[in-house]
Amino acid sequence: MAYTAADVKNLRERTGAGMMDCKKALDESGGDFEAAVDALRAKGLAAAAKKSSRTAAEGLVGVAVSGTRGVAVEVNSETDFVAKNDQFQDFVRKTTEVALGASGDDVEALKNAAYPGGGTVGETLTNNVATIGENQQIRRMKTVSVGNGVVVPYMHNAAAPNLGKIGVLVALESEAGAEVLEPLGKQIAMHIAAAFPLALNADDLDAELIARERKIAAEKAAESGKPAEVQAKMVDGAVAKYAKENALLSQLFVMDNKTPISQVVDQAGKAAGTKIVLKDYVRFQLGEGIEKAESDFAAEVAAAAGLK
Repeated sequence: MAYTAADVKNLRERTGAGMMDCKKALDESGGDFEAAVDALRAKGLAAAAKKSSRTAAEGLVGVAVSGTRGVAVEVNSETDFVAKNDQFQDFVRKTTEVALGASGDDVEALKNAAYPGGGTVGETLTNNVATIGENQQIRRMKTVSVGNGVVVPYMHNAAAPNLGKIGVLVALESEAGAEVLEPLGKQIAMHIAAAFPLALNADDLDAELIARERKIAAEKAAESGKPAEVQAKMVDGAVAKYAKENALLSQLFVMDNKTPISQVVDQAGKAAGTKIVLKDYVRFQLGEGIEKAESDFAAEVAAAAGLK
């Protein structure tokens, strides 16, 4: 499998490893990008970067809440210039509001929903592409709700009210009043924006991610030369550490870096005199998981690495 200078550059950005180490990893993996990432990590040359943390696409994330229901929607554009366009911002805002009334998280169903002022969301999107002159797409949406309690929205790096680059929703189920739940939800949302949890709890973490971490940990343990039973404990410990650091409820609260989020919620419930449950959350970061080539830097890498 062949690879390009852009692949070397992307691997370098993804892992933080040196350029020649990245090139060697791609050589040894036959150009398989993900295999090269794992090889660098197994050798201790790369940080434990999350695939979903790579941000390259432009556009906006919108969040909206009505009663005990909230939704986040991501709409992509080709350039940040369009994301600052009033017409584009109005479309993202109204589409997010439409999504509040949708059932499920089906983007195609959202496109077929009625758009304020006439037509459908999809038809309006098509018209926007024609008038603005740049490709745009509704990439994803997710809703959360509670039977009793609140859904708290938070926008990090806001470009306009409820529009920005990192949108978060926190769903708190409780009999407690909004004066208790709103501030708690805001603090947890800020934590989520900063800490990037991959699931609510360890059991919800993607099985493929866990399997991948176990494989990497096994390769590292094997290099230690220690007895098999010790290696097994090393692997289990590494996987447990990964799960703890990436599940929201077990993450340490960024405000003090010592209290697990589960305890933050429990303590708030005890202070309020009623149980509070962190039922669900959403964290949408603009463009996460999408890569975009940067030709100038790729050319620089090509010149240094002897690639075409």
